[in-house]
Amino acid sequence: MKKPSDNPADPFKKALAEATKVMADDADLTVSYSVDPAGISGDAMRLPQVSRRLTRDEVLLARGTADAMAMYRRYHDAGTHARYAPPGDIARELYEAMETARCEAMGARDMPGTAGNIDAKIGHDAQRRGYDQITDASDAPLAMAAGYLVRHLATGRDLPEGAKNVMNLWRGFIEDQAGGKLEDVQDVLSDQAAFARFARSVITDLGYGDQLGDDPDDLDDEAEDEAEDGGEDPQEPDSTGQDEEDDQDAEASPESSQEQTQDPSQAQVSMDEMDDQEMGEETEVPEGEAPLEPPPPPAVSEADPDYTVFDSSHDEEIRAEELAEPVELERLRAYLDQQLEPLKGAVSRLANKLQRRLQAQQNRSWEFDLEEGILDAGRLARVVANPTTPLSFKVEKDTEFRDTVVTLLLDNSGSMRGRPISIAAICADILARTLERCSVKVEILGFTTKAWKGGQAREKWLNEGRPQQPGRLNDLRHIIYKSADAPWRRTRDNLGLMMKEGLLKENIDGEALEWAHRRMAHRAEARKILMVISDGAPVDDSTLSVNPANYLEKHLRDVIAMIERRRQVELLAIGIGHDVTRYYDRAVTITDVEQLAGAMTEQLASLFDSDPRARARVMGIKRAM
Repeated sequence: MKKPSDNPADPFKKALAEATKVMADDADLTVSYSVDPAGISGDAMRLPQVSRRLTRDEVLLARGTADAMAMYRRYHDAGTHARYAPPGDIARELYEAMETARCEAMGARDMPGTAGNIDAKIGHDAQRRGYDQITDASDAPLAMAAGYLVRHLATGRDLPEGAKNVMNLWRGFIEDQAGGKLEDVQDVLSDQAAFARFARSVITDLGYGDQLGDDPDDLDDEAEDEAEDGGEDPQEPDSTGQDEEDDQDAEASPESSQEQTQDPSQAQVSMDEMDDQEMGEETEVPEGEAPLEPPPPPAVSEADPDYTVFDSSHDEEIRAEELAEPVELERLRAYLDQQLEPLKGAVSRLANKLQRRLQAQQNRSWEFDLEEGILDAGRLARVVANPTTPLSFKVEKDTEFRDTVVTLLLDNSGSMRGRPISIAAICADILARTLERCSVKVEILGFTTKAWKGGQAREKWLNEGRPQQPGRLNDLRHIIYKSADAPWRRTRDNLGLMMKEGLLKENIDGEALEWAHRRMAHRAEARKILMVISDGAPVDDSTLSVNPANYLEKHLRDVIAMIERRRQVELLAIGIGHDVTRYYDRAVTITDVEQLAGAMTEQLASLFDSDPRARARVMGIKRAM
């Protein structure tokens, strides 16, 4: 018999979950509560955590978030949304904000009880983002203001203070540019396609029409016209074209009739001359040689020539500072530091341990009893005792770890959300700072995708008729948090970006690993170390739904094999909560994220150990290489 829960919040959480399923009209929806950012992934909805205290703010936020996401689930069709979605960033933000407002307004109209709850959620979000403190429109997001205005006009409800402030800062501009259209918002709420066309029209009025791309309705009209034109059979023997040619032959001039009676061999010579004139230099091909064909396109992956990508035009390699404003990065970094405050002492002690080990090796790396170099003060006592003893000199050797670069490749997938990504970020920060003190250059990279469920690559695949075996079917986002040559102090805030809501999505490990390896291969350092921090196998629902189930995993194995075969880079990995030893020979798995700091430090320290047997013990290698 199941023991009843003693948590007073459990009955409320259960009731809210059931009510959310009903409002979303989705009995298969699973609802959970987490400290991670709220959101929907597939059939799973994540709501803000509710503590045992059941405070009023917690209850209102949970209800408002549940109602808002339930309305979006109920009234939003992903296919229609993708069909009209603009490709440009600003236009897309406006389009998304207005669609969210439409769904919430539909809920307020059909289920009036949701309106107040969603107001509480909007107010909480606006206050958390500091919208009530903004005084200049340039500091307020236009997309949010447009969404707030659509919701206000569609429901007639006043907005919470922070949201109202942002709306009012932009309201004059929006109404001046698109005021006439906004009056019709009530007429298109129920029809998502009509509302999408309405939103695109408003975006044009606001000055971002160049980011809308092709009008999908125009494309449909062209397709219908082509289908109608293609209905005629061009092979009919009595076609109009043939009749016209016969008429022209019958009406030919006498001169042309005479030309037709010329010697066939002469006519052939004339045709050959005309062909030569038309072809020009292209006809001058050496005898016995065929024209050169264009070279085949390079393979997407050096590790596996058969690995394909359907569309890479939307992939991006981007610096962290380009994904957020400096003020936001500073705020996110402060949030990261606050989350990791209890662990700072332990992580700092491990960092000091690593630094001592490296510096101890540095101090041992001297050649003594030389005839020239730096005077060895430790051997001056011999000279004092016996003045005939020659002076002793020493020279510092090139230590193995001085000419080294380390790359930390961090999995930025959605499954890392919460404490794993926080600890990975702070440990990367501490290790970068420590290794920099020891003259070891460090690069910090992250990998994820730009969208859930495929992004623009999948949209293109759908528009082209869903060809079979398309290969990778999502838009990559490779992030440079810190380049190897950038000092730590200038990039410290960048790691806070991992706390940004909506950044962490899917993970395609193979291409990320190949990207990081390619960056290291061009470095001049003699020794290169690549550490991967991940929580499991590569996963991208869009790719795996239309390719073999092991498509991404096979590519990851091929990339690892290529790196180990070339031996340019020493590869190791740390798995968080999942065993990654099935992919990486040098790997360790931790079950508690608080062990990550120690695992990273010990692994790196072992790589610099001069004793290969000691190195092998820490790395988990059975036999010293």
